[in-house]
Amino acid sequence: MSIKALGAKIFAKRIQKKINKWASNPVKTQDRVFKNLINSARKTAFGKDHGFQNIKTHSDFVKQVPIRDYEQLRSYVDRVVKGESDVLWPGKPMYFAKTSGTTSGVKYIPLTKESMPTHIRAARNAILCYVAESGKAGFVDGKMIFLQGSPELNEKNGVNLGRLSGIVAHYVPKYLQKNRLPSWDTNCIEDWEEKVDAIVEETVNENMTIISGIPPWVQMYFERLQKKTGKSIGELFKNFELFIYGGVNFEPYRSTFEKLIGRKVASIELYPASEGFFAFQDKQNEKGMLLQLDSGMFYEFVKADEFFEENPKRLTIGEVEVGINYVMLISSNAGLWAYNIGDTVMFTSTSPCRVVVSGRIKHFISAFGEHVIGKEVEQALKEGAEATGAMINEFTVAPQINPDESDLPYHEWFIEFKEEPKDLKLLEQKIDEALCGQNSYYKDLIEGNILRTLRITSVPKNGFNDYMKSIGKLGGQNKLPRLSNDRKIADALVEMFKK
Repeated sequence: MSIKALGAKIFAKRIQKKINKWASNPVKTQDRVFKNLINSARKTAFGKDHGFQNIKTHSDFVKQVPIRDYEQLRSYVDRVVKGESDVLWPGKPMYFAKTSGTTSGVKYIPLTKESMPTHIRAARNAILCYVAESGKAGFVDGKMIFLQGSPELNEKNGVNLGRLSGIVAHYVPKYLQKNRLPSWDTNCIEDWEEKVDAIVEETVNENMTIISGIPPWVQMYFERLQKKTGKSIGELFKNFELFIYGGVNFEPYRSTFEKLIGRKVASIELYPASEGFFAFQDKQNEKGMLLQLDSGMFYEFVKADEFFEENPKRLTIGEVEVGINYVMLISSNAGLWAYNIGDTVMFTSTSPCRVVVSGRIKHFISAFGEHVIGKEVEQALKEGAEATGAMINEFTVAPQINPDESDLPYHEWFIEFKEEPKDLKLLEQKIDEALCGQNSYYKDLIEGNILRTLRITSVPKNGFNDYMKSIGKLGGQNKLPRLSNDRKIADALVEMFKK
């Protein structure tokens, strides 16, 4: 065992003890974070406007600080972007993470000197928890690749600006710099397909041990490696041990990855966002990701089916329950307050607090009152694929409200197959049965002849990549929505297929 691997194992045990200490005291940990946040921001413009000097309890906070999304917080963010100090958090931010919003256009999420280290520590700790649990650390001697956005930064009123993954690239520890790929020049390539080809050339003959990225983009990388070499990824990278991913649920891709790799590889799920690094998978055999309660973020949760009511109840970490779909709100040391990040989560455990991402509060289908969420369609597709031998590259689902006169409305599933099943109708049936088993509203609509069973529309090879390219969102951290409550994406896909 190398000195680096031995050091990683010792360090991992030490970090795991620290994590266990705060994870075993969730209410106490969050209470401390809450008080620190309020005290730190008392003299900011936001703190003065919302009476932070009078906030002692969570109840006070709820009365003083309403739930906001980016658009509702924008008047404050715009002041920060223009260069004003002490607006949302003391001083000025170190960076702006630039993201694309569906309603707000470009969003500028502040990253402060207090918040930035929490992103780095969480990513590091995810790997260290794996080392501590498995006892494996040899992979630290191999090469590691992180498929991410360009690390090149711009400047806006004295503050560096870039994609979160590109900003994080500047913080790779020195002891990993020699192990890290791709090269700086390759990482700076903006065109995603050109970038993937360059990454293939740089890595094809290397000893790759860790590969990280959003599953659909890693899949593209694997397929191009396979096309170039004619070998499985496991054969090409014999010491490939760990796949690290986030952004989308891996389950719909798992069977495709195992075929591409030729064997099973351990994986770690991450839950990072520009607004904060919220959770990571800390145990290989436990469902869910450990919520980062000690990372400068105070969490609130609102039941998803109550979220659009006037003044919905905001719960703290000590009040949540397993198996309920919650909208997650954060207040953070980056200056976000009762901020709706748009995600919904479910707790798989409250001791310690582990969550799965169940979807987006705006990404669902309820055109007929069915309340279908991302977690349900992903699980249904997984069960259907396992029953029929289908292998999925990518998919999205939308309602068909206006079918032919002789037909009932239905959910239309657009699926790009790596391997299409012999019986597409059987796949439709299996997915529908699995969805009915999870969602009683959907089942009632099917049985009541309000909806007919779902239909699958096969998407041509690379069809989704072509769509993402057409809207300028191919690669990087961009993700195709799994669910839409309208036909915007569906109709665009149908029009593309006609050409």
